[in-house]
Amino acid sequence: MAGNIELLRTVLAQAKAEDRAALVGYLPAGFPTIDGGIRAMTEMLDGGCDIVEVGLPHSDPVLDGPVIQTADDIALRAGIRITDVLRTVREVHAATGAPVLCMTYWNPVDAYGVERFAADLAEAGGAGCILPDLPVEESEVWRKAAAQHGLATVFVVAPSSRDERLAKITAAGSGFVYAASLMGVTGTRESVGREAEDLVARTRATTDLPVCVGLGVSNAAQAAEVARFADGVIVGSAFVKCLLAADGDTDAGLAAVRTLAGQLGEGVRRSGAAGDRAADIAR
Repeated sequence: MAGNIELLRTVLAQAKAEDRAALVGYLPAGFPTIDGGIRAMTEMLDGGCDIVEVGLPHSDPVLDGPVIQTADDIALRAGIRITDVLRTVREVHAATGAPVLCMTYWNPVDAYGVERFAADLAEAGGAGCILPDLPVEESEVWRKAAAQHGLATVFVVAPSSRDERLAKITAAGSGFVYAASLMGVTGTRESVGREAEDLVARTRATTDLPVCVGLGVSNAAQAAEVARFADGVIVGSAFVKCLLAADGDTDAGLAAVRTLAGQLGEGVRRSGAAGDRAADIAR
């Protein structure tokens, strides 16, 4: 069975046709529980997200800040397995028809088996993988397996990436480029700096792939700010906080996640943000 890279491309293209950025939500699988995570991701998509990233919890998440680390720890202590991550991808995609990616560090994929992981992710309806710690120079085996199974390979770029390095990374990637808006780890921030806008411009100069910005967005105003210059807005820690704040009250947590998705969705759809973004693209 082929994966859903074409669905991912279609959804991103549709958002662009509507003169807006796509909204990409993230949660780790198994948080707050396996079933609870599936329900939460479904609420995110029903509430306003276009795309969801399912995190594969890791004991040493180098890119993730304390909020996502807390969620990962909850999932790991409950015994989350790769099969549960794949089940999450399958059920969220089946319930919504939306593109669902897996965000994972490389070690679990390597241990599971590269070909096996690609085949199983595609069979689950996955659209691709985001691999923040896989160097592009060491990615050929994965990229071949992903291409064979119809999966996107999404690489992460950062403000520290030089232009030559950006070109090398984007030439190897597919689906979209994940632009980390600030140096450091994930987490909500008071503002999203101009580093993000500069990084998007430099990345766009090397590729026709959509460029989606993550790390720091937590509210509608920030989503609108990023939507002005990016093709997608990625939000993770803010959704995790909704579920942590619910403190075990499943219905309250799900309601908060859906509400936040709706607010962020309004942010990326604001006419002012869309108009500015369209003008930027036209320049």
